[in-house]
Amino acid sequence: MDSHIAVFRGKEFRETLHNGEWWFVVEDIVLALSDSRDSKQYIQPMKQRDPELGKGWVQIVHTLPVETSGGPQNMLYANTEGIFRIIQSLPSPKAEPFKRWLAKVGYERVQEIEDPELATKRTRALYQAKGYSVEWIETRMRGIAIQAELTEEWK
Repeated sequence: MDSHIAVFRGKEFRETLHNGEWWFVVEDIVLALSDSRDSKQYIQPMKQRDPELGKGWVQIVHTLPVETSGGPQNMLYANTEGIFRIIQSLPSPKAEPFKRWLAKVGYERVQEIEDPELATKRTRALYQAKGYSVEWIETRMRGIAIQAELTEEWK
């Protein structure tokens, strides 16, 4: 497993690459997005306030080893989807920007389902914002379209 410490808005949190997917230490995320100093005292009431989260906790959170100053320890980890679900249940002002972002992304995804051309337009805009040339973007978009056609043909 590839593990390291990431920093977001001045807060450190541990993440590890497990089975090709990034997993994050739940305690680190909860402490970073709440005013609590004790994640265990914060998580238990959160699971009680949100019974669906509590019921699904064992599917969302898994124990993985992590190196600590005292040696290896097993910690609770969640993948990106699980962390987003946990953030939705955090009753903290620090979690609100994430909740708004999740709502925005969800809304955009619904729009793209209703009008698939929006996804193409957003992809082009994203590539432009990243500084790619118009020629590169057109080549990339054609490549994506050809790959989609071939995949559909092979089904």
